[in-house]
Amino acid sequence: MNEKQWQTYDMTVNGLPQKIRYNADTVEGLFLPLLRRLTEMQRKAGRCILVFLAAPPATGKSTLLQFLEELTRTRAALTPAQALGMDGFHYPNSYLAAHTILRDGAEIPLKNIKGAPETFDVALLAEKLRAAKEGRTQFPVYDRRIHDPRPDALTVDAPILLVEGNWLLLDEEPWCNLHALADYTLRIDVSPELLRDRLTARKVQGGLSVEDARAFYERSDAPNVLRFAAHAGAADEVWRMEADGDFVRG
Repeated sequence: MNEKQWQTYDMTVNGLPQKIRYNADTVEGLFLPLLRRLTEMQRKAGRCILVFLAAPPATGKSTLLQFLEELTRTRAALTPAQALGMDGFHYPNSYLAAHTILRDGAEIPLKNIKGAPETFDVALLAEKLRAAKEGRTQFPVYDRRIHDPRPDALTVDAPILLVEGNWLLLDEEPWCNLHALADYTLRIDVSPELLRDRLTARKVQGGLSVEDARAFYERSDAPNVLRFAAHAGAADEVWRMEADGDFVRG
């Protein structure tokens, strides 16, 4: 088996400079073929097309889509794409603090499960996706400095729109109503055990003890990881993340 040839790229992700790496064979054999298919699809459609990427937490989906966008901007044969996240469609913190959800007979404040499907404004997301397919529109953006969405902060106008999020293909109401808006769908699968390790390591790097990081995972991340695994929904194409962070066709 050939040794993987990793390439490092300088990118700005969520406003911060980062060095990211991808396997060169994956870029050539997985990423670029996808973008060529989307380019052909967009040219045949003669309009903006929407592409959904659904993946669980800690898979680097926003970074991946920004990298795919960059590839379309630097390869002349590809139609330009724009990477978009659904985090801007979180309900504002004021709404999350004032509303609850019933789970297992207990009333839980939405602010305690921020990031779960119930904490997003799906109706607004659907409205903005429909508008994007019709032409230029504005999307909200999640501001990590204030931990709240900023309405209409981003102009959306590319011929190919790459939209990422945990729940875009969720097979539950009202999320499943979004599926008809997508021209193409991609899902990334990851073993829950690998995600547990990645999410715990992320919290340790952020300053938590190993014990606190594990407790946070069980309380906050595990329900979302398991819900994605059970209800992620079907996709036109499926990739799998490996332990080293590489992607392969599922």
